[in-house]
Amino acid sequence: MKAARRRHDRRIVALGLPALGALAADPLVSLVDTAFVGRLGTTSLAALGIDAALFGLAFFAFNFLAYGVTPLVAKALGEGDRERAASLISNALVAAIGLGVAVTILVQIVAVPALELMGATGDVLAEATGYLRIRVLAAPAVLIITLGHGAFRGHQDTRTPLYVTLALNAVNLVLDPVLIFGLDWGLNGAAVATLVAQWFGAAWFLALIGRRLGFSLSGVALTELFGLARIGRDVVIRTAALLVTFTVATRVAATIGDVEVAAHQIVAQILFFLALAIDALAVAAQSLIPRYLGEKRDTDAWDVSIRVLQLGLGVGIVLAGLLIATRSVVPGWFTSEVAVQDAVDDVWPILAAIQPLAALVYVWDGIVMGAADFSFVAWAMVVSMIAAVATLLLVVPLGWGLPGVWWSIGVLTVVRAVTLGWWHFRPAGKLRPARSV
Repeated sequence: MKAARRRHDRRIVALGLPALGALAADPLVSLVDTAFVGRLGTTSLAALGIDAALFGLAFFAFNFLAYGVTPLVAKALGEGDRERAASLISNALVAAIGLGVAVTILVQIVAVPALELMGATGDVLAEATGYLRIRVLAAPAVLIITLGHGAFRGHQDTRTPLYVTLALNAVNLVLDPVLIFGLDWGLNGAAVATLVAQWFGAAWFLALIGRRLGFSLSGVALTELFGLARIGRDVVIRTAALLVTFTVATRVAATIGDVEVAAHQIVAQILFFLALAIDALAVAAQSLIPRYLGEKRDTDAWDVSIRVLQLGLGVGIVLAGLLIATRSVVPGWFTSEVAVQDAVDDVWPILAAIQPLAALVYVWDGIVMGAADFSFVAWAMVVSMIAAVATLLLVVPLGWGLPGVWWSIGVLTVVRAVTLGWWHFRPAGKLRPARSV
């Protein structure tokens, strides 16, 4: 049995490593912008930070264009129905363009009041408005790129998204200094550089999809669009529940004190960064499991699900070990304030302790999405959020301090693991083959 599961390792790694590269490279556009804009001064950097937060809120809901399309396309291909796979991509493309245009129009209308709501005033508001109005013109491109990732993952191709992601980052890296400093466009130059880079990436994805995967706008169907909308609803619920949990955690940390909230932000960013390593395995699960289900290879689908869990647990244990080994070193990379370093040190063992279980949770997310049970993922996250927020509300009254905040995030992880694990291993489960009961 072990040998049968290990024979899938080559395909898991072949999908997971390029996916890891793409996931790691994806935030580079914002990081490069931040690095260059930081030289313009505090006002420009503050404006960029506010805009980045708004973009994060505007686009987090549209991950379904990757999460949903990947298993649907993979399953269609597993069933030997390439025409349906192309049709799914065509419908998702229409949704991406339509949603992108809608976001562009909406943000142009509400740009100033939205920025004011985020606390922008004076010069910061003026710079943030200019950047926002330019950058949002890339909204359709961003959603096309998201779809491109999902379409190629569904075809068991994670290298192409990696190449496109690296290329558009290279375009942004070249244009940023030219437009920001060379043409003296300042923050608006950063917006134009990102706009050009993202439309470059979108155009490349469209060309590749048309040439390799095939799509036809004549095949657009309202029923499939509604199906994508239902997946979008579930992904929004899942992501919103996760966002609420970490927002409440930040708010509680801020209530405890400035030092604690600073330390919390550092530890949270490390947690999110480490999640990238596991998300690559989740991408492999989202791609392979529906393909095998479509091919009626239920045992292979089950074996892949177990194997990615084993690999995820192994990676989680390694990450925990690395955190323990670097406890005295890493916090100093983020802050020179001794008090903040001490606060980080207080919760560092908790961060390390939850890594193995968190790794299983991230992989389970990919497994359940691979089986296209998006509604379960959504409501499991809601249940986990309720448990975590209930614990977070006790932190200040009971004087648990910042460790209490991170034990509450541990509660989130435990409840997610229990709910997703129950879905996976229950005898009448959607994925489990009858003979393995």
